[in-house]
Amino acid sequence: MSDMEILDRLIRTDARIRTRQEHDKTLAELKEPQTSDSSVTIRSLPPDALIIKTDCFPSPDAIFKGNKGECKRSDYVVISEQNKCILYIEVKRTSDSWTEVTQQLAGASCFIAYCRTVVEAFWGERDFLSSYKERFVCFRHTRTDQKRRTREERNSDVHDTPLKAKKIDWPRTTGVYFYKLLGYME
Repeated sequence: MSDMEILDRLIRTDARIRTRQEHDKTLAELKEPQTSDSSVTIRSLPPDALIIKTDCFPSPDAIFKGNKGECKRSDYVVISEQNKCILYIEVKRTSDSWTEVTQQLAGASCFIAYCRTVVEAFWGERDFLSSYKERFVCFRHTRTDQKRRTREERNSDVHDTPLKAKKIDWPRTTGVYFYKLLGYME
């Protein structure tokens, strides 16, 4: 069974973001859950892209103290088997503490690690989501009424850990391209 078939059976539909077609391209609008005037559009998604609202996963604060941010999660995870990638996304209306953002991105990575463990234990699939590239992105200043030029922090490192996450401020209202978020078009 393919990774996407497993994900389709594993992840509830109400924990997903629907994609839509525009000019024969797949796109999705990702909203900051806490506010209605903050969003970013991701364009040219792979046709098999699955977007998970990781905030739907209950916080483990009934067990963990949360002193190091271990109860936090970023807003979204985008998975594509076609591209063998997992993209962790945090959407911020303003610019919060960078420590908090990295904790949220790390928490979403823990959620995916949990999914891998569940699939191995209950489905017997040992290679689930193995050898996927992981990328971490934070969109800041995402108010839909802002008219500023998109600013991307240039970082020579690949954004493959929460601490090296790509920062994109004032993303275009027209959207940001998926492959650019992965670092393919630097």
